[in-house]
Amino acid sequence: MRAVALGGGHGLHATLSAVRRVTPDVTAVVTVADDGGSSGRLRRELGLLPPGDLRQAFAAFAAEDGGTLWAEVFQHRFGGDGALAGHAVGNLLLAGLFEVLGDPVAALDEACRLMGVSGRVLPMSPEPLEIVGLVSGLDSEDPAAVRTIRGQVAVASTPGQVQRVSLHTPGRSGRPPQACAEAVDAVLAADVVFLGPGSWFTSVLPHLLVPGLHDALVRTPATKVLVLNLVPQPGETAGFSPERHLDVLFEHAPDLRVDAVIADRDSVPDPANLRRAAERLGGRAHLGAVADPEVAGRHDPDALALCMREALGLGGEHGGGAKGREGQ
Repeated sequence: MRAVALGGGHGLHATLSAVRRVTPDVTAVVTVADDGGSSGRLRRELGLLPPGDLRQAFAAFAAEDGGTLWAEVFQHRFGGDGALAGHAVGNLLLAGLFEVLGDPVAALDEACRLMGVSGRVLPMSPEPLEIVGLVSGLDSEDPAAVRTIRGQVAVASTPGQVQRVSLHTPGRSGRPPQACAEAVDAVLAADVVFLGPGSWFTSVLPHLLVPGLHDALVRTPATKVLVLNLVPQPGETAGFSPERHLDVLFEHAPDLRVDAVIADRDSVPDPANLRRAAERLGGRAHLGAVADPEVAGRHDPDALALCMREALGLGGEHGGGAKGREGQ
């Protein structure tokens, strides 16, 4: 079964860890709008794709393939207060491959060979992109006033309420973001596509804002599965109910339909509301105990894999260690 997982950061890492328990044929399609930390520095200094979210995907694949040392090295950050302070080893390696090979897709494929991982990692666009958010609640005198803020870090950390986001190619005003051709092909050829979890406005929705990728997600015959976050995120989705996440997705991509919505049952106050919201998108809600009981805010990969299998009609014979679940 050919699977494609779209997202970024820790959310995509969680999805990949679970999906690899369902099928070995997995392609990660990763956001490229990060402008903070090590990724932001490399992006500004070298003009390259921000590598941080791509690095997270490699680390997930390496860990699942038994390459725990590679995963640890890729995630390792240099300390101290020199020029390397804060940089992740994987970010520097990917940046070097980008510069030497001159083609981000070729560089990422070479990184897969170098690490010996069986999955594929692709950027959602071959160019670095910028997220622009419309945010209310930033003006104390007029809380309803909407302001425009730019950049992934600014949108993700805003104390206001994000109303809508858009995606732009810096320096190319008026030109829509370009989709990675290989990512489009992967989505169209997939048997199943997973979207989420992750930072809703800065890691999940951006995939729907690249026209070529949006069109592929609408047209693909693949089963489309949406995985919800365990808890609302401060800033981006503070106060959001699970069904509000679905409403926001529909507002940004009204022609997208999904087949299944996976959520942690302890994170859903009103299952009936979520069930109705899923049905409005064309799908069915699947609630399970998918949260890691030992690490707050993290999905349990075995439990999530079991819920994925149920949502795909594959049964639950694999994914040992998973806890009980129920379809809604």
